[in-house]
Amino acid sequence: MRSLAAGLTARGVRVAVCAPPAVDRLQDFGAAGAHHIPVARSGDPAALASLRGACADADLVHAHGLHAGMRAALALGGLRTPLVVTWHTRAYAEGARAPLLRLLEKRVARAASVVLAPSSDLVLRARRRGARDARYAPTAFPAPPAGPLAAPADAEARRNKTRAELGAVDRPLLVAVGSLERHRGYGTLLDAAREWARAGTPPLLVIAGEGPERSGLQARIWAEELPVRLLGRRQDAAELIAAADLAVLPSRWEARSVLAQQALVAGVPLVASRVGGIPELVGDGAALVPYGDPGALAATVLRLLDDAPGRRALARRGLRQAASWPTEDATVAQVLSVYDELTSPRSGL
Repeated sequence: MRSLAAGLTARGVRVAVCAPPAVDRLQDFGAAGAHHIPVARSGDPAALASLRGACADADLVHAHGLHAGMRAALALGGLRTPLVVTWHTRAYAEGARAPLLRLLEKRVARAASVVLAPSSDLVLRARRRGARDARYAPTAFPAPPAGPLAAPADAEARRNKTRAELGAVDRPLLVAVGSLERHRGYGTLLDAAREWARAGTPPLLVIAGEGPERSGLQARIWAEELPVRLLGRRQDAAELIAAADLAVLPSRWEARSVLAQQALVAGVPLVASRVGGIPELVGDGAALVPYGDPGALAATVLRLLDDAPGRRALARRGLRQAASWPTEDATVAQVLSVYDELTSPRSGL
């Protein structure tokens, strides 16, 4: 959202971002040229009234995510303002909550003038839920902050320092990053770790992230004496990935995974589930395995750890694939073309 706000304001678009104050403190939308309007996360009438007031004079409203899309649709009730919804990822619900999630998806898909989705399967999902216009719109991986280029020796020194701090000086290092939730596939990852723990020099797996599955995962790690560390929430995910021999992504589903993008951009070989938008994102630049198959995951990891030339070749293919992804400018241009289409007199809106 910050990348989009900066790109749009640079092209002369007046942008107001409705978000909780904590989000603005993190992203500093003002520095991107946008006006921040504080709106609480809650869906109470006061928050909805605040959002409705913010949208009243808008030529177009762009909501990011299903819940934001639902709140925007309610705030725009009765108005003819075009609504664009970017459906960034799938939500997960089980039991009695599953029908409610389907209803939410239908309401948002049908309320939107255009649904943008970063993976082809999300486009199909939006269409199945009744979207009148759903389009593939891959989001760009934000460029790192500009700064002096680090000398190779400095980058290697940082990599060695990170590995030493993690306890992986004389052993391979695997890195996973993501919230500790069931759909991330960490149960399968621990099953695979149990298999590669029998290796002569078992790799160390570190997982950066926090979530409701922490206690159960930690209990397994202790009980089974697995070579795994839970690092909690970290702000240095990019450095962790850059220090790794392999990055692993065992999720049940992903659209345009940040971990996958960080790994390929950093030239770190990736082993990932063949699910969702991952195949179209990584092409031949990652090793893909079936979701929920710890044997295949463990075998692929051990094979790559034993094959240094193979890892280097995979990393090169990953860098080539990353170079094909849309730039931030291309992403902004695509979104702006949708805005122009919906707000032009010929649109009838």
